[in-house]
Amino acid sequence: MSAGKFIAFEGGEGAGKSTQAKMLADALESLDFRVVTTREPGGTAGAEAIRELLLDPEGQGWNPRAEALLFAAARSDHVEKRISPAIRDGAWVICDRFLDSSRAYQGGGGGLSDADILALHQIGSSGVLPDLTVLIEVSPRISAQRLAARDIDGADRIGGREPAYHARVAEAFEKIARAEPQRFVRIDGNGTAQETHTRVMEALAPLLGAGS
Repeated sequence: MSAGKFIAFEGGEGAGKSTQAKMLADALESLDFRVVTTREPGGTAGAEAIRELLLDPEGQGWNPRAEALLFAAARSDHVEKRISPAIRDGAWVICDRFLDSSRAYQGGGGGLSDADILALHQIGSSGVLPDLTVLIEVSPRISAQRLAARDIDGADRIGGREPAYHARVAEAFEKIARAEPQRFVRIDGNGTAQETHTRVMEALAPLLGAGS
């Protein structure tokens, strides 16, 4: 049995990551691939409990260092109990956010150094990285429109931060993707969900050939 693949979707608020992750999962299953879909923070019982601590808009809130530690702890459990076993078992793992969200949010947005976040990832998850990271990029206008439709009952604690924070996050994602082109593909997500999905499938073609 060959090992599976690990695909992560990244991007700012309202980029359409969750929609694209589901569309990719459906497409892969139609091609007879075994697929595991998951998310961060989350994916295991322990990581989902940490998610509540991090994102609850009524919670106490955390400083960037505490946030980074909590995300790293959730990710460690996620990788150990769900992601790595599924890949070894030959499944394609599709994850809505992974390490690069910590680098962009707690790093670019919160001011922590990239080296420190990568060190936490090495300690917690042995430096595991996706085979491909799909960065979906949208304009601030499109993001705002989608969030207005999605977050009718209010945003979570991190999503609801000020525009300047999210601008730093977007800048950090772009910087990371430019520095690691061998792992990233950048997708224009300003169009319809189907248009974005088509671009995602085109980007995955080399991996699909290797995994067939």
